Amino acid sequence: MNTSEALTGKEIGLGWHPKRVVLILLIFSIVMMFAAYTSAYIVRRDEGNWREFELPASLLINSIIIALSSATMHWAYLSAKKDEIGRLKTALLATLVIGVAFLIGQFISWGDLVEGRTFFGGADANPSGSFVYVLMGVHAFHLITGLIFVAVVLARALKYQVHSRAMLSIGNASLYWHFLGGLWLYLYLFLLLNH
Repeated sequence: MNTSEALTGKEIGLGWHPKRVVLILLIFSIVMMFAAYTSAYIVRRDEGNWREFELPASLLINSIIIALSSATMHWAYLSAKKDEIGRLKTALLATLVIGVAFLIGQFISWGDLVEGRTFFGGADANPSGSFVYVLMGVHAFHLITGLIFVAVVLARALKYQVHSRAMLSIGNASLYWHFLGGLWLYLYLFLLLNH
């Protein structure tokens, strides 16, 4: 077992491992960033010169895909807890594949936006389209970091370093992945209701 995972976290006074505390602080900073983006979206929309356009249907498909990836990540967590290492590896690999499918879906959605004459920058751009690209792009960046996190946990699982007595890495990866899924669902609903 990894020494850092064996630590109880009592040295920080919260009963949490220091890596979990850092992850929670990272999540809070991401929440604040997206709260600022969505607030700016509302303020800018109310100023006028705002082009209304239909959101691509592919965004709904992407929302279903990311919800599915959250389910496979939860399956991985439960498998680790039960020492079902084979299922753990399968579930982590499925999460990676579905996560990549989500990113491909986002790229397709960008193509759909361009087909609908909604651009990020340039003479034909409107702030409404630019905000959608920024929200999707910054989320995609964080999802890539999540994929890297899941890949690291998978590499550890392949070395039998993730199991019921070493749950820190899978627990942190699960927390971050579920957060990213929830964040996307929030963004999709936000755009749907405020568009």
